[in-house]
Amino acid sequence: AYANIRKVVFMLVSTGAAEVVLFLLAMPMGLPMPLLAVQLLWLNLVTNGIQDVALAAEAAEGDELRYPPRRPNEPILDRLMIRRIWHSVLVMGVGGFAVFYWLLQQGYPEEQARNLLLLLFVLFENFQTFNSRSEHLSVFRQRLFANPLLVLGVLGAQALHIGAMYIPGLSDTLQITPVSLREWGMLLLLAATLLVGMEFEKWRDQHRAADNERQDTQRLGE
Repeated sequence: AYANIRKVVFMLVSTGAAEVVLFLLAMPMGLPMPLLAVQLLWLNLVTNGIQDVALAAEAAEGDELRYPPRRPNEPILDRLMIRRIWHSVLVMGVGGFAVFYWLLQQGYPEEQARNLLLLLFVLFENFQTFNSRSEHLSVFRQRLFANPLLVLGVLGAQALHIGAMYIPGLSDTLQITPVSLREWGMLLLLAATLLVGMEFEKWRDQHRAADNERQDTQRLGE
């Protein structure tokens, strides 16, 4: 249960902080609002509505005995989580701002730049949901359908957003429109950098832990 609380906290804090950083970077630059209030509400509705509940229902990962017991006074936001939140915010918040700035510099109208940025953040947060499933295991070493509610939540969130682009009234309210295949490809590649970055973090931490374990074993054998 404690591990699942950490997963939910990591996802919610990292995605929420990224949205805050996005606005904090845009304001002093004199740029238009990166996302409208209704778009922010929609983003949090479709990406956090089911996923956080599904993460809380994640089964045990099976490698719990490899790690020492946690201290009773250990904070949820420990050094590991803070570091990973910070790295996630750099990719999502700073990366999202860079994309928004670039789109405006390329002559995209504000409405279309927001449309693409909103889609990018939906993709970012869906990728982050899978990143949050385990602090140690690679996404590719986890059984995808071990938590069907989570998979359905991510697919449903993406389907809702795509549908909203085409539904009259809703698309007008959210000020979003369909995007081209080229734009889809660009945004998917950008969003995937979040997954790649977190996979590298996990790989590095695993190797450091293995090195420390070998050194401890050698010291005990001397």
